[in-house]
Amino acid sequence: MTPNIPSSPSRRRFLASTAVAAAAVGGGIPLLAACGGGTGGSSKNEGATTGKKLKDILPAYVPSKAVTPDIPSKNGSAAGFTTALPADQLAVSVPKKLGKGSELTVMAPLWGTSPAEGNPYWTAMDEAAGVKVKWQNQDGNTYGQKLGAVLASSAIPDAVVIPGWELGGKIPSAIANKFADLGPYLSGDKVKAYPNLAAIPTGAWQRGVFAGQLRGLPMPAESTPNITPFYRADIFEEKGWETPTTTQEFYDLCKEINAPRSKVWACSDMTWSAWVFFGVLPEKPYYWKLVDGKLVNRYETDEYLEALEWSRSLYSAGFVHPDAKAETGDMRTTFSAGNVMMYNADISDWYAACAIQRLDNPDFKMGAIDFFAHDGGAPTIYEAAPSNIWCMISKKADKKTVEDILALANYTAAPYGSKEQRLKAYGLEGTHHTLEDGVLTKTEEGNNQVFATYEYIASPSPFRAYPDHPDVAKGVVEWQQRQGAHLKKPLFHGMQIQEPTRYTELNAQFEALEKDIVRGRKKVGDMQQQVSDWKSRGGDKLRDWYKKLLDETGESAS
Repeated sequence: MTPNIPSSPSRRRFLASTAVAAAAVGGGIPLLAACGGGTGGSSKNEGATTGKKLKDILPAYVPSKAVTPDIPSKNGSAAGFTTALPADQLAVSVPKKLGKGSELTVMAPLWGTSPAEGNPYWTAMDEAAGVKVKWQNQDGNTYGQKLGAVLASSAIPDAVVIPGWELGGKIPSAIANKFADLGPYLSGDKVKAYPNLAAIPTGAWQRGVFAGQLRGLPMPAESTPNITPFYRADIFEEKGWETPTTTQEFYDLCKEINAPRSKVWACSDMTWSAWVFFGVLPEKPYYWKLVDGKLVNRYETDEYLEALEWSRSLYSAGFVHPDAKAETGDMRTTFSAGNVMMYNADISDWYAACAIQRLDNPDFKMGAIDFFAHDGGAPTIYEAAPSNIWCMISKKADKKTVEDILALANYTAAPYGSKEQRLKAYGLEGTHHTLEDGVLTKTEEGNNQVFATYEYIASPSPFRAYPDHPDVAKGVVEWQQRQGAHLKKPLFHGMQIQEPTRYTELNAQFEALEKDIVRGRKKVGDMQQQVSDWKSRGGDKLRDWYKKLLDETGESAS
């Protein structure tokens, strides 16, 4: 049986599903002053921490030597694994149980139905890590609402998972006030007491620095894009279609493919890929570029409008599946059924679709289109944030509780190919999974109990491990490596930036308007008016704030 992997149309829900999908199949944003005392804003909780202060905070980096990947990481890609070893051949990365028996309350998002307390999976994890976790799992689709309510109360769990896409409203200031400084336990060589945490890349830790202190245990991310333009490789081969290398070629290919009367549409909504085709800046806080000494925002660029116009042209021509326009259905399922030939989604869909479809159709193949500049040639691909999900520990937690959470985090950050990772990702052999001919398969009980929750406590360096579909592991990592050759750091890369509270919701209307424009409900001119309104409502003042931050911090954290 295969893992349940959600798929979602909205950006926030998409980011959330990205995290859980990567976690499921990978194993089967207030800050203090910059550079020695500058504030970067009017509040101590605004700005970013960089320079010597940041270096003094960060844990030492000691790469793990426990396992050797089949496909080493390159150009910011994940490491790839195409095999699954028998249990008696797995590495041991936690030779001594570090937990001292604390009972911990942990709040985390969950996409699925939380298993009952006392289930064999949680019991086995508790025993292995030396702690007792009482999970307070919340529906991932409404997690932000629950998170805001909990952080506004006095009843903070011992540990709380905070995704970057929920860093709006009052949540950032609550982080500074409600969560502990982990520096006394992890900064510098102190992290070496937790070898798997020491093996987490430095960039991921940098993003865990909030309000001048190390507060977040990170879930590291690849540097390469998670958004991937997929195509039906098997059907392309059959029809003799070539993957496009310009946006005009993409449009012309859609024209050739499109056959609505036969229930075949060329593509789904391609806006996420269009951002890359046209070299559009990332979302906040990395949505600025420096032009002649002046900061220009993503929304003010020609590239942004051109990407919207091109995405709109696909809808206008009738190339886009109706469900994409209505934002209904599951486009991965539609694609797998052959009703859509190209769509974009998180890269973890590659495995998810193949794992399901090949049960009935062994010849099912999908591939990923290499990104290109819209008019041909090498693309501009902005490097992704090194981490975007963190687990934080309550300020009220005593020393033993903190150390036991770190012991648990050290266990959950074990690398693929280790005994600890096998238990975390697959549960107990015979109960939650089987291993036959080098293929790991979850049982029904495994699918009902082994959800991605422990992943969010802390995770190892990014990896993609698909021993049941080694061609997919190879395809994913090699695609990442090709895209990684074109990476460019955006301004402020790697910094955990907290904008002033008065600006946190300034961009809130853009996503809805983007959707309306590409679907033909609004005009590109409406976006130009929105940008003008954005500037007068605070965008220009926000620009000044970022320029001061840039002058104080430099262009990136690294």
